[in-house]
Amino acid sequence: MDFKGTTIVAVKRNGKTVIAGDGQVTGGQTFIMKGNAVKVRRIYDGKVITGFAGSVADAFTLSERFEEMLNKYSGNLMRSAVELAMLWRGDKALRQLEAMMIVADANELYIVDGSGNVIEPESGVCAIGSGGNFALAAARALEANTKMSAREIAVEAMRIASEICIFTNGNLTVEEV
Repeated sequence: MDFKGTTIVAVKRNGKTVIAGDGQVTGGQTFIMKGNAVKVRRIYDGKVITGFAGSVADAFTLSERFEEMLNKYSGNLMRSAVELAMLWRGDKALRQLEAMMIVADANELYIVDGSGNVIEPESGVCAIGSGGNFALAAARALEANTKMSAREIAVEAMRIASEICIFTNGNLTVEEV
């Protein structure tokens, strides 16, 4: 059985970066296995937040490897993200992992994937997962047209995505740096 389905959104605004994720784990395309999974976490002594989408076991493996990179490179987020992407793409076992991550610290925000991509969003807003496009559209509109905080934008974007995407629920985990 393939357990997937999630939405993660990140918003960087006014010196704050927030990552929010829903709690739904979906069994294939037919049922909700769990509604309160935690897919957004603080790592590296609380200085870095990560959010992951995709296969749960794969995402945990990548999160652990990313934290190893942060320790190896003294918390340098960009270097750690690039090294993870290189390892992910180059290692035969890791190459099979199906997940994506958003990583952030107080200054930087990146999407990391298994194709070797480390992407810094232009606008300070990004999203991944099955409801990612819904959350991204909502967050961009809110960022451009309101004075809401990063946290308020992330939460509202997730609410909107949860009303549209059947693989996204409103049980949120929200972390801010």
